[in-house]
Amino acid sequence: MDVLSIAIVAIIGGIVIALAGIFTDTHTKKQKIKLKAIEKEVELEKLRLETYTMETEKLRLELEQSKVLLLEEKQNSTK
Repeated sequence: MDVLSIAIVAIIGGIVIALAGIFTDTHTKKQKIKLKAIEKEVELEKLRLETYTMETEKLRLELEQSKVLLLEEKQNSTK
């Protein structure tokens, strides 16, 4: 091999290494973005579950209150 061939191989090798670094960096950034999106989805699901739980408890209390009122009305009407 002459000096020119060695220089060309070195330049091509350097370019390949640089491109590999760029692709790796881009892939890493994409993965971090995906991870953040998943974390946000999990957070949103937790909030949805919390809201659902609170609504369910609210409805349960309203139902209990309605039962009590109906029982009181029934007792008052039978007197």
